[in-house]
Amino acid sequence: MTELKINRVQGANGNQAAEGVAVLDAAAVNSAAARELYKKREPIYPKLVHGKFRALKWFLLFATLGVYYLLPWVRWPRGIGEPDQAVLIDFAGGRFYFFFIEIWPSELYYVTGLLILGAVGLFLATALFGRVWCGYACPQTVWTDLYIAVERLIEGDRNKRMRLAQAPWTFEKIRKKSMKHTIWLLIAAATGGAWVFYFHDAPTIFPKLFTGEAPGSAYLFMGLLTFMTYALAGTMREQVCTYMCPWPRIQAALTDDETLQVTYKKDRGEKRGPHKKGETWSGRGDCIDCKACVAACPMGIDIRDGAQLECINCALCIDACDDIMGRIDRPKGLIAYDTDENMFRRSQSKPPKIRLLRSRTIFYGTVFVIVSAIMFMALTSRATLDVNVLRDRTPPFVQLSDGSVRNAYTVKIVNKANVEREFFVKLTGIDTITMGAIGEEVTDNQMRVSVLGDDVRSIRVFATLPPGIDRPASMPLSFIIRESVSDEEKTNPTVFLTERR
Repeated sequence: MTELKINRVQGANGNQAAEGVAVLDAAAVNSAAARELYKKREPIYPKLVHGKFRALKWFLLFATLGVYYLLPWVRWPRGIGEPDQAVLIDFAGGRFYFFFIEIWPSELYYVTGLLILGAVGLFLATALFGRVWCGYACPQTVWTDLYIAVERLIEGDRNKRMRLAQAPWTFEKIRKKSMKHTIWLLIAAATGGAWVFYFHDAPTIFPKLFTGEAPGSAYLFMGLLTFMTYALAGTMREQVCTYMCPWPRIQAALTDDETLQVTYKKDRGEKRGPHKKGETWSGRGDCIDCKACVAACPMGIDIRDGAQLECINCALCIDACDDIMGRIDRPKGLIAYDTDENMFRRSQSKPPKIRLLRSRTIFYGTVFVIVSAIMFMALTSRATLDVNVLRDRTPPFVQLSDGSVRNAYTVKIVNKANVEREFFVKLTGIDTITMGAIGEEVTDNQMRVSVLGDDVRSIRVFATLPPGIDRPASMPLSFIIRESVSDEEKTNPTVFLTERR
């Protein structure tokens, strides 16, 4: 260790002067303990296991990756002039398309509602089953699982990969490593490319990515996603979950003693130790200390040490342990989804009990249902007409030569339907006011306006108040826009400003 010594030296006048001199112990500087400021990552080589949880993870892996890579290619007819991509974030057109749902920039509250639903749903799942999201559906878990599968396919299972890592560099090792990293990069590039497809028409931009005709932003984000996928799933892996992700710290506040989590049943497994065929099982536990659970863990932990921040509840240790229990003719479930409460109940010789309905799960479930109902009602009653009226501020009004006062407005009519529609625009609130518009015919303070499907039309409207009328500084005025067929109507209040007498 570094030693700090304070030497006190005598001055010329005989007085003791205090001067701190830091003396580093040379042995401490040269020691390995002093040089290692952080622990170097130890590579993890999870062993392939078979069982119901591994099968579930395979299913979710192919399902989620299939949705991610293939969804941009799904078509959804919307009408002439409209994009036919089922899911598209169209920045140029200012739309977000999701099958039959079309969200405009003014309707981003729908996205907020979806985010709230996702968060509350995650809280509910965590309160019920622990970090089930981390173990089965988190993108980091899914892509890491895919990368490990490629690694296993090329280099072999756990023991072969460990031997290859320790072996000297030969042509065969270089060939396998090069092949593995090449496939990893291709997967990462496909991931980045698929991300770009959600912002552009997939069949159109796909060939352009290879010819250099795609927008610069497409190459930028494709490169970023390629790099991040390769780095996080290929080289960092479990470090992302342990050190970068905040969710392991947050989820502890969402669980309780009755949350189902991957658990080693110490009351049944201890005292652990090797067991030979024919020996009695009395006076000992069912765990034979084979460490199959450790070998299968993609996080490199020992579930027998209890709940740990690194555990993602992937349940692969359950499959590994059940396989061993079957071989030694012992009951399965030594490692299983269980609760801390059941561990306590068994210690009191009470039967285990699973209680899904608890105060926190009821609360999360209620919030989820309420938000879902609000979202459903908002979508089903969603208006296809929106109106925005902007009054000119400079100047606020114009005094005409005959003494009348005029205000100018910009009326924006948003037609959210996919077909062209006609609207009646009318002014109300001031009986003596007259309306005019640029390029439009006005009859009895009302005009008929056509707006293309899925489009916005702006109209310059002039409201004029004749002279000789009592004119306060501000007068309430409203624009009423009504659709000619369905009678869908929007009223936009504004004000009419005049000079004060």
